Amino acid sequence: MKAWTVKQPGGRDQLVQEERPVPTPGENEILIEVKAAGINRTDILTRENKGLSKPYPILGVEVSGVVKEAAASHPELKPGTRVTGLVNRGGYAEYVTMPADRAMVLPDAISFEEAAGISEVFLTAYQTLYWLGELKEKESVLIHAGGSGVGTAAIQLARQLSDAHIFTTAGKAEKLRTTKKLGADVAINYKEEQFEERVLEATDGRGVNVILDFVGASYWEKNMKSAAIDARWVLIGTLGGTTVDQVSLLQLMQKRLSLKGTLLTPRSDAYKAELTQEFSEKAMPLFEDGRLKPIIHSVVPFDNLQEAHRQMEDNENTGKIILNVSDEMKRPGKG
Repeated sequence: MKAWTVKQPGGRDQLVQEERPVPTPGENEILIEVKAAGINRTDILTRENKGLSKPYPILGVEVSGVVKEAAASHPELKPGTRVTGLVNRGGYAEYVTMPADRAMVLPDAISFEEAAGISEVFLTAYQTLYWLGELKEKESVLIHAGGSGVGTAAIQLARQLSDAHIFTTAGKAEKLRTTKKLGADVAINYKEEQFEERVLEATDGRGVNVILDFVGASYWEKNMKSAAIDARWVLIGTLGGTTVDQVSLLQLMQKRLSLKGTLLTPRSDAYKAELTQEFSEKAMPLFEDGRLKPIIHSVVPFDNLQEAHRQMEDNENTGKIILNVSDEMKRPGKG
């Protein structure tokens, strides 16, 4: 089968397509014929990881496709079943194995390319909003990087599941328009405005209950000002740096803040399975009637992976970048 790996860890010029054997599913795993794969920042971090050892792994953690070999433990996932979900690498390939308890069955209304934009961003958004951020009905939330894949997913979940009061930030007018269409109440251009001032003005000085922070160090003081008493602050990215020069523990104590950091990819199989199952029950039905939808920025041919990585590294995308692994990504009956 065709698969993407690296010649050596480094830039996107190190990406290389190779012939690899079709993987053999282990116990409680299914084999998937991949139709589409989502591009994620974790793929870029893996590509650049100097700690990788040979043979270098096939990249990709998120796929949609068709079950080719079933698992005895999950007879409902019979061959031919349309599924999507997270894999332990190997997604940029024509075939991949997936733990059966991590597969989400696709409604017919969702195409393969749309499905490849669900797992990583919506599961991350659900985890950060509800498992870590403990967002409650009608609370307020500040979602940074609102035009990103996780950002667009988080806005929709906060609107549909919690009817939250949603603040979001982005640096481009197009991204801000998208966030408003998805349900954001206040969309702030961080290049033109001080987001903490807008937050405090709109909340009568109280601040927000939950912060989803993709930025890190450069937003530390502004997030601190934006946080309400007893706020939950979830750190899920460090686009603005990893080191804060001075941290006032007294500020954290005075506001009684809960600060949590997380990465989804390194989590255990059991954690991802539990998260997938809860998300499937509470949120997956909302894709069928259109209340939730993956936002697709572009669909890139399988042979042009470097371009897909370029779009992400240049922060060009609003929503997901999808790798077209097969030409059969359309909805059933749509050609």
